[in-house]
Amino acid sequence: VQAAKVKRLCKTHNSITVNGMFPGPTLEVKNGDTLVVKVVNRARYNVTIHWHGIRQMRTGWADGPEFVTQCPIRPGGSYTYRFTVEGQEGTLWWHAHSSWLRATVYGALIIHPREGSSYPFFKPKRETPILLGEWWDTNPIDVVREATRTGAAPNISDAYTINGQPGDLYNCSSKDTTIVPIDSGETNLLRVINAALNQPLFFTIANHKFTVVGADASYLKPFTTSVIMLGPGQTTDVLISGDQLPGRYYMAARAYQSAQNAPFDNTTTTAILEYKSVLCPAKCTKKPFMPPLPAYNDTNTVTAFSRSLRSPRKVEVPTDIDENLFFTIGLGLDNCPKNFRARRCQGPNGTRFTASMNNVSFVFPSKASLLQAYKQNIPGVFTTDFPAKPPVKFDYTGNVSRSLFQPARGTKLYKLKYGSRVQIVLQDTSIVTPENHPIHLHGYDFYIIAEGFGNFNPKTDKSKFNLVDPPMRNTVAVPVNGWAVIRFVADNPGVWLMHCHLDVHITWGLAMAFLVEEGVGILQSVEPPPADLPIC
Repeated sequence: VQAAKVKRLCKTHNSITVNGMFPGPTLEVKNGDTLVVKVVNRARYNVTIHWHGIRQMRTGWADGPEFVTQCPIRPGGSYTYRFTVEGQEGTLWWHAHSSWLRATVYGALIIHPREGSSYPFFKPKRETPILLGEWWDTNPIDVVREATRTGAAPNISDAYTINGQPGDLYNCSSKDTTIVPIDSGETNLLRVINAALNQPLFFTIANHKFTVVGADASYLKPFTTSVIMLGPGQTTDVLISGDQLPGRYYMAARAYQSAQNAPFDNTTTTAILEYKSVLCPAKCTKKPFMPPLPAYNDTNTVTAFSRSLRSPRKVEVPTDIDENLFFTIGLGLDNCPKNFRARRCQGPNGTRFTASMNNVSFVFPSKASLLQAYKQNIPGVFTTDFPAKPPVKFDYTGNVSRSLFQPARGTKLYKLKYGSRVQIVLQDTSIVTPENHPIHLHGYDFYIIAEGFGNFNPKTDKSKFNLVDPPMRNTVAVPVNGWAVIRFVADNPGVWLMHCHLDVHITWGLAMAFLVEEGVGILQSVEPPPADLPIC
C-alpha cells in the first residue's frame, strides 16, 4: 500500500494505491482455495484490507474492518491475511476498511468454480471485471477530515470511473477511456462491482441487454434487463451478447439518488464496448452510441430490478426464528456541543450530522479491536446491550418529531448464540431524509426474503415473504422510505460488523456489530489470532 502519482481530470494526485496500481490488482481464485496476502503499509495512513463478501469461517482475524477484527496496520508495518474461500463462486472485491482510503484502494476478487466444475450458465468467451468507482479531485482523506471538523456533509465527488477511468464526458479523460472488447456472436461475462464510496449507481450499455446470472458471489435465476442498479459494496454478474451491428457502444453509469435535496455528483462515467471487427482508431470517426439512463431518482426501476432477483432453485431459508430483530437505520442531527465553536456545527440549523441504528450511533474503539477485546477479555471496550428493537416506537417513514433526531453514542454489540436462526427487519427512517441504504453484514451471506415501502407491518407484510427462492447476498439495498427483511444462521463465531456501505454514513455511526458466541469444540470456535496481528 503506497502513494503513487495518478493523473485524472487534468490533475496529478499522490493517491494511495496497491502496488502503484489504480484500481488495484485483480485476485483470481477457485472455490476451495486458500488465499495468503501480505499487506505492507508504505503509506502515511493507517490501513486495513477487507475481503468484501468472503465468509471468513472461523478466520475473523482476516476480515479487515479497522478496530473491529484488528487494529490498523501502522505506516511501516505489515500483516498477512490468510483465509479459505469455501462454497462461494462469482464476483467479490477487496477494499481498504480504514477512513476513506477505499476511494482508491480497491480491486476485484474473482472466484472461479472449483476444478472439474463449471458455471451453471453458458460458458462465456471472455470475462471482464467492471469496477465502478468514485473520484475526488483532491485527497479523499482531507474530504472526510474536513467534514468531521465542520459537522457538515462531506464535499461530493468530481467524477465516477469505470476501471479507474472517468471516460469521454470529462475533461482530459478521453484518451484513457476504458475499452472493453467484444466479437460478433460471442457471449461475454461482465463482473460489475460498485466500488463507489457514497453513491448507488445505475449501469447500462447502449443497444445491449444484460442477462443477470449472479450477485455478491451467489448465482441467480437468469433474467434479462437493460439496466442494473448496484449500491456500494454490491456486485452483479451479467452476460452480454455481441448481437448488434459491429461498432462502438457506450457503457455508462450514473447516480441513483434517493435522498431528497441532498447534493450529489450528477456526472456520467463511460467506457466503450468495441467490436473487434471495427478497425480503430483508423475507422472510428463516429462517436459511440450513448444509452439512455434512468432518471436520478427513478426508484421504480430500482424496485423492479431488485424484485427480479431469485435464487436458481428452491433454497433452505431458516424458519423457526430464534432471534427476531427490528433495526431502524437512518440519519440524525447532534445539537452543537457547548464547547464547540459555530464553525464546527455547520449541519442544518447549527447542528452536526450523525447516523444510527436503533438510535445508537456506533463508536469504533481505539485501544483494542472488538474481536481482541472479546477473545482476550479486555474490559471497557464494548457492551453487549445493543437493543433488539428501537427504544421508542414511532412513525418511521412519516413526520418524525425533532426530539428523536439525536441518537445516543455507544459501542454496543448484540450477542447471538452459535447456530441461532436470525431474522432482521431493516427499517429506513425519514429522520433528516429517507434514503436507500446499502447494508452490509460481514462474515455472512443472507437471504433477502422481502422488501417494501412505508413502515414494516409484521401482521400484513409476512404474506410478502419469499421462503422458496429468495436471493442470497452480502449487501442489501434497503428501499428509500421502506424496509427489507433478511435471514441467516449464526454459524460463524466472532465479531461481525453490520453497517451502511455509504462511507459518509459509516463515518457518522450507521453501524453495529454482532458478537456470535462460540459453539462446541474447535470447529465452532474462532481460530487463534495470527502472530503478526497488528497491536493498537
